[in-house]
Amino acid sequence: MDSKGQKKWYFKTGSLIISFLCVGPLMLPLVWANPDFNKKKKIIISAVVIILSYFVGALFFNALKSLNKYYQFLQNEIY
Repeated sequence: MDSKGQKKWYFKTGSLIISFLCVGPLMLPLVWANPDFNKKKKIIISAVVIILSYFVGALFFNALKSLNKYYQFLQNEIY
C-alpha cells in the first residue's frame, strides 16, 4: 500500500486478470507479492492458473498438429 492507502495498479484484480490473459503463468509472482491475498488464496489462484495454462497449452499443440495434418493433406493433393 502506498501513503494514501490505495492499492498499487499492479495489485488490482483487473490488472491481475489482464496480466494472466497476456502472459499466463508468468503473472504468478504478482499474485504472491500481493498483500491482499492470504496464503490459502494464493495457493488456490496459483493452482487454477497452472491448470488453465496446461489445458490452453494442450489445446494449442493439438491445434498445431491438426493444422500440420491439414497442410500435409493439401500438399499431397496438389502434387
